[in-house]
Amino acid sequence: MIERPRRWLGVLLRGLHLAAVIALGAAGMGAPIDGGRSALATLVTGAAMMALDLFGDPRHWRQASGVSMYVKLALVAWMAVDAGHRMTLFWVVVIGSAVFAHAPASFRHAELIKSR
Repeated sequence: MIERPRRWLGVLLRGLHLAAVIALGAAGMGAPIDGGRSALATLVTGAAMMALDLFGDPRHWRQASGVSMYVKLALVAWMAVDAGHRMTLFWVVVIGSAVFAHAPASFRHAELIKSR
């Protein structure tokens, strides 16, 4: 029973995250949008999605995809406070996200941190 609400929460979070990423990119292109707040919204929605993923599969944090999420969240946090590097970091995160999203499952789910 809990699967359906969790799935819809994930859908909602992904939609909000996508809107925050678009706003962040638009701010970087000169739109009158606060880039720091857009980065913060991207960070918060990304962290919420990560928490939901960990709730669904606690092993996620040890896998390549989970480790990449921590790296992306750290880079987005950096974006929130460093306007001078924001667009470079934005593109690093976008390209890295595309690579991980389309990489084979054997790569994404490889266990980088071994359990005891």
